[in-house]
Amino acid sequence: MSGGHFGDRCAPMPVPHRSPGARIASRVASVVIATVAAHAPAHAQSGSPDDLSKQLANPVASLISVPFQNNWDRRIGPREDASRYTLNVQPVIPAQLSPEWNLITRVIVPLISQSELAPGLGRDRGLGDVVASAFFSPKSPTAGGWIWGAGPVLLLPTGGDRLSADRWGLGPTAVALRQEGPWSYGALANHIVSVAGSGNADVNATLLNPFVSYAMAGGLSMTLQAEASRDWERKDSSVPVALIVGQVLNIGGQLVQVSGGPRYYVQAFDNGPRGWAARVGVSLLFPR
Repeated sequence: MSGGHFGDRCAPMPVPHRSPGARIASRVASVVIATVAAHAPAHAQSGSPDDLSKQLANPVASLISVPFQNNWDRRIGPREDASRYTLNVQPVIPAQLSPEWNLITRVIVPLISQSELAPGLGRDRGLGDVVASAFFSPKSPTAGGWIWGAGPVLLLPTGGDRLSADRWGLGPTAVALRQEGPWSYGALANHIVSVAGSGNADVNATLLNPFVSYAMAGGLSMTLQAEASRDWERKDSSVPVALIVGQVLNIGGQLVQVSGGPRYYVQAFDNGPRGWAARVGVSLLFPR
């Protein structure tokens, strides 16, 4: 969502060749960047750091942002000696549908570099599978103070050989949260099942992303979250927990949030990342 903290389901990692999916992803990225530029107002540098920090804790806030999220994972593969770097480019674009409703779209484009998983395989580099989500969200909270949004999520097989599920996927996604004073807490979830493609294994996966965030004075914030994934086909789960500190800054007239912190895999997929990991992000902010 709006800030660089929140996780989302991303498929493995891509190899160098440009598949038809990779060309689709390039077009999607071009459209997203052009849309951000078109919707960013001329007075986009307005907004106090404190207000922006709280908006960034809300995945369905009416805030245009372009997060660049860097993830380092380790202890991957059967020998637990491989590592992975993933840059997630995940622009968030809200649009007003009516006086009562917003549509918030988010596209996650992963760029991955993974060391050799087994002798002779070599390093994998390139584009991973793209995940695109759309949230229909009422502008006003419920009577109980809850903010929510729901809609579809799409998995595009844009990655290569060992970095892609090679399956198109579709499913529902939803988020619900409350904001009370400096606190924001809630959860985001999605479920993706494969509907087409040439991959050998079906996709049937659930993401649950509970979070709690505390906004401090001067645009400083702290977020504790889990990014629990369940693969129902392999009957396997992964649960990394992250503590992320963020700071809103004005750099040369451009509002940004810089963030970072440790992650730890409480539970890991077979051959997946284990132990300690890290995340560092920079989000370009365009308040409306």
